[in-house]
Amino acid sequence: MSDKIAVRTTDAPAPAHTFSQGVRKGPFVQVSGQGPVDPATSEYLHPGDVAAQTTRTLRNVLAIVEAAGATFDDVVMLRVYLTEREDFALMNDAYGAFVTEHTTGGVLPARTTVFTGLPRAEMLVEIDALAVVTDR
Repeated sequence: MSDKIAVRTTDAPAPAHTFSQGVRKGPFVQVSGQGPVDPATSEYLHPGDVAAQTTRTLRNVLAIVEAAGATFDDVVMLRVYLTEREDFALMNDAYGAFVTEHTTGGVLPARTTVFTGLPRAEMLVEIDALAVVTDR
């Protein structure tokens, strides 16, 4: 049985003391929910701009996926949490551009979108991911 390891990278925001940026166990990588935070300054970016927040958030997710030894093609599921239903189209356009650019295998990850409240008022979006690392 393989060990569970914490995934850490300075290319994504530091996690709160109560959870890891990501966890890898065997081929499975779970990325904790990420927001539009600058990893260098820990500041929330792009207030009021859900498209820019979506792109920044996905960059943070990708950094953790890569720190776990995976690629974006290993991502099988992304969950998107939005605060405003009206932001769906803008989020979806930014999400689609990012995911298409970073998917080389032709199969896009599955996705769920949930409308909910988020921990910080300036957060319009939060995204988590599940990846399965395959032999190459």
